[in-house]
Amino acid sequence: MENKELLKEAVLMRSGVNPKKCMVCGKCSGTCPNYDAMEYHPHQFVQMVENGEIEKLMASKSIYACLSCFACLERCPRQVEPTKLIDAVRQVVEGQRGPHHLDPAQVPEQLDPDMPQQALMAAFRKYKK
Repeated sequence: MENKELLKEAVLMRSGVNPKKCMVCGKCSGTCPNYDAMEYHPHQFVQMVENGEIEKLMASKSIYACLSCFACLERCPRQVEPTKLIDAVRQVVEGQRGPHHLDPAQVPEQLDPDMPQQALMAAFRKYKK
């Protein structure tokens, strides 16, 4: 099996989402509160996963721009969950970095003064596995 197919399979397995349900109406992207900060918008993300363009998504900063607010799901007439696909790609990227790549001693140098404390704690819970 080719790397492209393996990556797609990993993302689909982690997310549990069927991107074939997407009818590319764009309602998810229209409601995304962080639309302007994303290189690939939610409906594009779903289509790119379906087309196996996972490596492009892995290199995109869009996977970190998603707020995981599920506004996209609320507007989707087919209940496709772009947030879960974005999170699955993020997990694949972080998984390739290996365990414990976020050391608490490094946090002050990387800290964005506008970052809410909840985001910092969520990062430790999620990426320090």
